[in-house]
Amino acid sequence: MQSLTMSRRGLFKAALAALGTYGVTRGAPALAGVTEIKVPDNVPEEKFDFDTQGIEGWTTVDGQWAVEEMAGAPSGKKVLVQRATKNQFNVIVAPAGPYSDVDISMKFKPVAGREDASGGIVFRFTDGKYYVVRANALEDNFRLYAYDRGRRQLATAAVKAPALGQWHTVRLVAVGDQIQAWLDGKLYLDHRDPRFKSGRVGLWTKADSVTAFDDLAIRGSKGGGQ
Repeated sequence: MQSLTMSRRGLFKAALAALGTYGVTRGAPALAGVTEIKVPDNVPEEKFDFDTQGIEGWTTVDGQWAVEEMAGAPSGKKVLVQRATKNQFNVIVAPAGPYSDVDISMKFKPVAGREDASGGIVFRFTDGKYYVVRANALEDNFRLYAYDRGRRQLATAAVKAPALGQWHTVRLVAVGDQIQAWLDGKLYLDHRDPRFKSGRVGLWTKADSVTAFDDLAIRGSKGGGQ
């Protein structure tokens, strides 16, 4: 009986390991022992704090995006806020790029939402196709998706849901086909996917999320096409 129990435990562990191969990371506070990927140190950085510049030149794909004053903003007094509540997804794309390899970070505050209260980074956006990594104040997961006329989940990690009404940080690094993502300073996702090679960077919410964004920073290697 003991050997049978151990065998079942072994099978269960093997199944979890197999899930990890496909980008599913559950049950651990953060990935351990993973080598962090990076873009070269000499790649210049572009910053958007919304206090010194608006969103002229940005492309609104969907949503109601506007720069507003907000008490407690991470930088200065102004932030970018998305207030549409009836779209499936809300996306706005920054004018810089396209980029191939990128290191992107942003701060977001989920302000309100009953169906969803999320914020995410869009990257390698070209012709409506893109990757997005997002966190949601109503769910205890941190996820990576690919979007091409429909959304496909690529990787997920179990996390403590980011608190509603507070500022949080998401960071994303993509080098070649390898993608890593951090939430509030902890690395949770490490996944490979080859479908999108380069594109622009943007911000994302879903459904009825009212979300504020600030301190978008992009370090990327310029590259066009897919």
